Amino acid sequence: MHSLASKILLVAVGTFLIAISAINARATYGAKISVDEPQYLLTALSIAEDNDLDISDELEEQRYLPFHEITLNQQTIDLTDDGQRLSPHDPLLPLLLAIPMGLWGWVGAKIMLAVIAAITASLTLWVAVRRFHISQNIATCVIGACFMAPPLVSYGTQIYPEMPAALCVIIGIGIITSSAISRLGLIGLVIVINSLPWLSVKYVPVAAAVAIFALIKIFKSNRQESIFLGFFLAASALIYLIIHQKIYGGWTVYASGDHFVDGEFRVVGNNPNILGRTRRLSGLLLDKEFGLIPWAPAYFALIPACIWLLKSKIKDSIILLSIVAVGWSVATWVALTMHGWWWPGRQTVVILPAVILVMCLFAEKSKNWFRFIVLGGIAGMVGWIWLAIESSTNNRTLVVDFYETTYPIYRVLSFVMPDFTNFNNFAIFLHLAWLILLTAFSFPEALRKQKDRLLR
Repeated sequence: MHSLASKILLVAVGTFLIAISAINARATYGAKISVDEPQYLLTALSIAEDNDLDISDELEEQRYLPFHEITLNQQTIDLTDDGQRLSPHDPLLPLLLAIPMGLWGWVGAKIMLAVIAAITASLTLWVAVRRFHISQNIATCVIGACFMAPPLVSYGTQIYPEMPAALCVIIGIGIITSSAISRLGLIGLVIVINSLPWLSVKYVPVAAAVAIFALIKIFKSNRQESIFLGFFLAASALIYLIIHQKIYGGWTVYASGDHFVDGEFRVVGNNPNILGRTRRLSGLLLDKEFGLIPWAPAYFALIPACIWLLKSKIKDSIILLSIVAVGWSVATWVALTMHGWWWPGRQTVVILPAVILVMCLFAEKSKNWFRFIVLGGIAGMVGWIWLAIESSTNNRTLVVDFYETTYPIYRVLSFVMPDFTNFNNFAIFLHLAWLILLTAFSFPEALRKQKDRLLR
């Protein structure tokens, strides 16, 4: 296969097939789909059947039983005297899933997300080649390996807004890195920037980063269009707030949640310890259960790749690095937790297409890093298939005890990775050891110079 189109198709089909390998895997021992996922599906069902967001009738009729066999945590409160209940999750994902959920149930919804994952992988490859001029073969191997590994592949079937958000981000990157933004591109920017908050309010900072770079780019060539875009986005933000006040009774959807009756902004924590959360800067990569590296070793290249790109003069690299930094900062200091009842890496998925583009550029510069990233991605892919089989045969689940998988590579890596939920002296030692290792690979020139000095 030599053409870019055939390689895009290969990555799309591969991503789709690996994603749906877990379609029948159990989230918990009492449910195929659990925690927040049923809320999205019930809202999608309500949109499909009732043309509204009220899930009170779906809850009363226990429409969740086909995919959640035990009693459901309803998460909602009565918003009106007649018992209206709205899921405390933004409505765009249910809207995207409404037709497949209405026609084919939870299986249709999961297949829809797998299709979105395949499209996201395809567009990431197209942007890598057409916008950043990365070799087709290198981009295909790196992007294919990373999209077929967790956490991206896991959110190709888990019912969360992460993958649609990642799709919005890669579309935004593709538009703002073009030589000139056309009218069609301007419309695309309006759509993706507005879609991110409606997928989840936590994506507002990333949406803002995309919007800022778009405005800067357009301002240089057409001030009137930049003013139009700025005005339109400001008006959209105002409409977002007004609609949420009217429908959910607060500035965000969390106003309708039973966990936030004392204030919707408790979603970031009652008394958030910002200094303590700083530990997540590395924990998002290194934690033995919820870090990226133990599940997909390819992400060890992330820090060295970012450091290298910072020192390079590659066109539009600041766009990629800024989007990565904004998303990582939200996952570090704003998110309630980096752990939770979901697959590891959830808070980083929205920016992983940008991360993978950074690693693609790095892989093109170094054959050794190229081989490492591809092999690390393949290791993650095999681990995901291994766990999908375990979770489809009641030997493991994707939420409760996934970290007890027997997959050998994960077992070895988790043994030498720090536990950020029990940050004792041993965890601190392992953490420092990994930070030293990452630093050494990020600044190899300095390490070589130091070695030369010692040998003199």
